[in-house]
Amino acid sequence: MGHEDGEHVIEAIGKCRIVIRNGVVVEVGEPFIKDCPLAKRFAYPIPAITKDAVKANIEHRIKSFGMCTARREVTDTREFVGFGASELFSFGVHAGLLDAVVLACDGAGTVIATTPDLVQGIGGRMSGLVSTSPIPAVMDRIEHHGGIVLDRTTAQIDQPAGVDLALAKKFKTIAVTVADPGNAERIRLSHPDIFIVSVHVTGLSRDEAQRLVAVSDLVTACASKHIREIAGRTALVQAGTAIPVFAMTPKGKQLIVEKLAQSPEPFLVKTTRLPVGGDAQPFPLV
Repeated sequence: MGHEDGEHVIEAIGKCRIVIRNGVVVEVGEPFIKDCPLAKRFAYPIPAITKDAVKANIEHRIKSFGMCTARREVTDTREFVGFGASELFSFGVHAGLLDAVVLACDGAGTVIATTPDLVQGIGGRMSGLVSTSPIPAVMDRIEHHGGIVLDRTTAQIDQPAGVDLALAKKFKTIAVTVADPGNAERIRLSHPDIFIVSVHVTGLSRDEAQRLVAVSDLVTACASKHIREIAGRTALVQAGTAIPVFAMTPKGKQLIVEKLAQSPEPFLVKTTRLPVGGDAQPFPLV
């Protein structure tokens, strides 16, 4: 760990604000939620969401794969959740349905990933990244694996600019992860064909949730009660019940259905009114 690892702000596990400076967790905010079925299944599980448990989980991520440090691993082939955004996108690239994914990575900011392993390695392990510092070793590693970094100098997170860069690089089928309704609207307006997935939606207001759902192909529900209600009402497909992912468009539906078609896992198909809640939901929904 060196002073060169800089400062990184993430929101994780029920929107706790966490500050990591030079590889050390220096601040953990109050969690919005107390219980999350997904957090219980983490590599380092969180049975009850407390500041101490969140801190221990983030420290485990720093130790195990170098999150927010120069040791950050950027590729992975393991699925963490069946229908997470990175799992769906990683599959999409693998299946030839997507050829570039714009996402955010600690130490690099907005990046364009073009291989399934890079999509999963970055996205599968990343919580909501608020801001990050440039770490040259991480950016080198991403580029070595075929990725493109938007801004090596500042490691800024700018998803619309990432989409513009992907288009300039002549990628055809481009997906992007977006947390901010304004950014999602901007991308949809200027590039109607981009595949937009909304992530990190815990704590959104009703209005923000409505705006995001209106322009997204896929929406992850996280611990948002508004997303469950608004997206659930008009979704074409719901994947999962604890932390559902909603397909809002035929394009979103196709990606989920295609992933099911190629999966060796058994699954239940049933037409029903959405949303469908399971017993295990985050608590409370916010």
